[in-house]
Amino acid sequence: MTQRITPNIWCDHTAEEAGVFYASVFDRTTSRVVARYPDHGLPEFQRAFAGQALTVDVSIDGYRITLINAGSEFAPNPATSFLVSVDPRRFGGDDAARAWINRTWTRLGEDGLVLMDIGEYFFSGLYGWVEDRYGVSWQLKLMDRDAEPAPLITPMLVFGGPVRNRSLEAIALYGELMPPAGIARQVEYPVTESPHIDEPIVYSEFQLAGQRFAAFDSPVDRDFTFTPGFSLQVDCDGQDELDRIWDALSAVPEAEQCGWLVDRFGVSWQVVPANLGELMQRPNAYEHLMRMGRIVIADL
Repeated sequence: MTQRITPNIWCDHTAEEAGVFYASVFDRTTSRVVARYPDHGLPEFQRAFAGQALTVDVSIDGYRITLINAGSEFAPNPATSFLVSVDPRRFGGDDAARAWINRTWTRLGEDGLVLMDIGEYFFSGLYGWVEDRYGVSWQLKLMDRDAEPAPLITPMLVFGGPVRNRSLEAIALYGELMPPAGIARQVEYPVTESPHIDEPIVYSEFQLAGQRFAAFDSPVDRDFTFTPGFSLQVDCDGQDELDRIWDALSAVPEAEQCGWLVDRFGVSWQVVPANLGELMQRPNAYEHLMRMGRIVIADL
C-alpha cells in the first residue's frame, strides 16, 4: 500500500546528519536527500540555505519519515513519538529481540534524554522511552508472542495539557477525512501510580489512509502539547481532496503557510498534492509556494 501520510520532522540545520544517524541505528534503513533549496530567489531568512538539502527521506523497514532541513523556529517534543514494536517472531526469538531493543535504545540515547527508563512494565516485558539528540522521541516495546502483527514503526500522538482527554474526538475526525480508517485496538489502563487520576487512560491503535497510528491521553499534567516540529504530511489526489481535508482540519488561520496548517487539537499537518515534487519543477514554483497558505495547484 502506498504511504499517503508521512511524518515530517523539523531539523535545525541537521537533517542530513540526522538521516545518516538513523540509517546507522536501524536495520534495513536508508537516507537520501530528496529536494534542495533553490540556488536563487529565496526570501532573506532562507538565503543561507541556498543549494543545501531541503528534505531528507529516511526509510526504516520500508516506512518513510521526512526530515526538513530548516532553522531553529520549531522542534519536536514528546507529544509526538515513534512506537517501535519489536516482534520476537520477526527478530529470531525473545533473546534476539531483547538484545536488539537494548542495542537500539543505547544508540538512540547517545547524547539524548531518557523519558521512561528501559525495563519491564505491566504492558510489556521490555519497554523504554527515549528522546534522541535531535529531539525525536522513540518508544521501544517488546511485543507479546501471541500479539497481532504490527508495523515496526508507528507514529504516536500524546494528548495532554489543553487537549487532554480529546484523543478519541481527534481519531474520529481524522478517520472521517482519511479512509480507509478505523480503530484496530483500544485498551483502557487504570492509573495506579502517582499522579493518580480516577479515569482510566484510553490507548488506541487506529488506521488512517490504511496506515497504523497510535494515541493516548496523558495522565500527567504537561506544560507542552503538539508542535510544528512534528507534522503529518497528507498526499492528496487533486485540488478537490486537498480542499476537503484543508477545510475540515485548519483551525489556526495564522498558522496557514506553504500547505501547513494546525488543527483544533494543535496537531500540525501538511496538506499537499501527491505530485508536489513534480509540480515544484515548474518555473518559480518555490517562490509561488512561499506566498501560499492553502496550496492552489494551478498557481504553482
